This record gives sequence, structure tokens and C-alpha cells, in this order.
Amino acid sequence: MKIIQANQSYRYAIIELLKTEKLPVDDLPGNLDHFFVAIINDVVVGAIGLEHYPPLGLLRSMIVHKDYRNQKIAAALVQALEKHATGLNVHSIYLLTETASTWFDTKNYQRVERTEVPDAIKQSTEFSSVCPVSAIVMKKSL
Repeated sequence: MKIIQANQSYRYAIIELLKTEKLPVDDLPGNLDHFFVAIINDVVVGAIGLEHYPPLGLLRSMIVHKDYRNQKIAAALVQALEKHATGLNVHSIYLLTETASTWFDTKNYQRVERTEVPDAIKQSTEFSSVCPVSAIVMKKSL
């Protein structure tokens, strides 16, 4: 497996992966500079992205194809994203999840109240309209 920074040539594969798990694709940024993909045998099996709101980040679109789960791919994607975020001088990463909060607990993300989220993150489409208000908000300081 290799984790690489995504580019436009991976856009279709990322969208198809997200659709398989009914994750949002309509607000996927036109520029994939802050996205990474996991590749096995020339096939995209995972993806993750960061929306950058200096000095903050919003982790989004983390997905691993169901046939490749439990192989530490998600952990490698998060690690690559956090390293990239550190290089961008991101101080804190936020995320919204309905299904993976327990997994993110193991990666040192802390649950926070929606009221504690900075305005820049609240104004993202992910936060303001795409994810339901029932989604759990988490934060990790880098």
C-alpha cells in the first residue's frame, strides 16, 4: 500500500468511494491539493481530505473501501493528513462523524460541543449544511 497526495486524476475514484458509503460528494473542492489516497495494486482503496482554514483544518471525506478495512489504511491516511496539516501550520483539526467517533477516540481526537467550534469551521459547507446536526464533532490539537 502507498499513500500519496491526490490530484485531479483521482477525483472520479474518490467520488465513487464516497458514494459507496453514502458520504457527501457535492461539496468536494475543485482543488484536491489537501487530499490523499491509499493505493493498492494501482487501485484507489481509500481517501481523506483537509479543508484548510488557517490556522485550522477540517478533516473530511475519510473512506476506506469495505474490502480493505482493518488493514491500518485509515490510520495511515490520518497520519499523512496530520503531517500535511502540520506543514501548513494547522494548530487544530476538526471533524464531523456519525459512525467513526470511537475510532477517532483512539487517534487522540476529543469530542467537543458544536458551540466550541470556531466560526471558520462552522461556516464550511460540511459543518453548515452537509453533515446532520446529530453528527459528533471532534478536535485534535497538533
